[in-house]
Amino acid sequence: MGAGVANKRGEQAALNLVGLALRAGRLEVGTHAVKDAARRGELHAAVLARDATENARNRVLPLLRASGVPVVTCESAAELGRAAGRSRLVVVGLRDAGFAGRVVGALPPAPGAKRTGN
Repeated sequence: MGAGVANKRGEQAALNLVGLALRAGRLEVGTHAVKDAARRGELHAAVLARDATENARNRVLPLLRASGVPVVTCESAAELGRAAGRSRLVVVGLRDAGFAGRVVGALPPAPGAKRTGN
């Protein structure tokens, strides 16, 4: 199996975990909810779509970095949205350490973002 296939499977597994976290009530969905949860110190990790606009990245990354929240990336806002039952989604935040650790381990870090889990 090639590295690309393994990476794609790892990303799909991570997005499946995002969906499970949503159903478990342990997922913050969207920029405002993620920022609010980060301010409250509730996030263990965040997933950012790689195709997010620079403006969208600038709205969430500084706060997530300042809060020490690991940020990883997935392929697209469409894929992240599908995982969370939406059409497109730029960012989600994980409020469960178990889900967060597995997602952080399966996805690449955002540029300049902290990699380790809380």
